[in-house]
Amino acid sequence: MGFITWIIFGLIAGAIAKLIMPGTQGGGWLMTIILGIVGAFVGGFIGSFLGWGTTDSFDFRSMLLAVGGALIVLWIYGMVTKKG
Repeated sequence: MGFITWIIFGLIAGAIAKLIMPGTQGGGWLMTIILGIVGAFVGGFIGSFLGWGTTDSFDFRSMLLAVGGALIVLWIYGMVTKKG
């Protein structure tokens, strides 16, 4: 995938993850894209490690892996930036 495709893929994965796990993680649309892209890489790594596939192509399985990875990254980000 190209760089622009990864940005679009990350935005979609990050937005879906944010809808699934809303909260006060902070950050705007740029942080959503960054967390989504990182989540896509994490999801692709986990998927390839477990033999479930990768995020090399733009299909339903890769979107599920990317959203799952984005949820993990969003949860970690929320724990690290938690105030109080």
